[in-house]
Amino acid sequence: MTDPQTADGHHHLDQHFRGDDWYGDDLGAARFTDCTFTDVDLSEVSTSGAIFERCTFHGGRFNASVHRATAFVACDFRRTSFFDATLDGCKLVGTVFSECTMRPLTVTGGSWLGVTIRGANLSRLDLTGVDLREADLSMSDLTLAVLAGARLDRAVLRDTVLDRADLRGASLDGVDLSAATLRRTKLDLAGAVLLAELHGADVDTAS
Repeated sequence: MTDPQTADGHHHLDQHFRGDDWYGDDLGAARFTDCTFTDVDLSEVSTSGAIFERCTFHGGRFNASVHRATAFVACDFRRTSFFDATLDGCKLVGTVFSECTMRPLTVTGGSWLGVTIRGANLSRLDLTGVDLREADLSMSDLTLAVLAGARLDRAVLRDTVLDRADLRGASLDGVDLSAATLRRTKLDLAGAVLLAELHGADVDTAS
């Protein structure tokens, strides 16, 4: 059992934490590389500028935890709960979420470049302005989600449900919107033109 109170400023390398209770701990700017967390309770934990690199999380809870400018780089989350967690300016580059509870979740900015969240319930999430370039959101439910101003270039939206989602101001270069399920999806002019062209229309925007 490792006491995370001593973790701040320390670099944990290739450690396995199993069944630990870190409820409510302040991990500050702790650093974890190639670590495995199995059924660790990280509920109400707070981090600020922490780095988790190539870490694996099996089970466990991040419920009501708050993370500011923290990086989860190339991490693997499986059946982990983020119920009511806050991700403020976090970097989730290349991280994979499988069978995780992702809502409700408070997200403020940040880079989710190349993140994989397939088949997840992401309905009603506010991902305004989040960098989701090259993200794989296949088969996820983004009903009523807000992606206004988000960067979705080259994101994979195969069978993604965008029912009443807000994509206004989002960058959609290289996105196949026709592979997604769109119902009353809010698009700005550029998005509407892109969608029409994907469906074979020749849009004359000059007139």
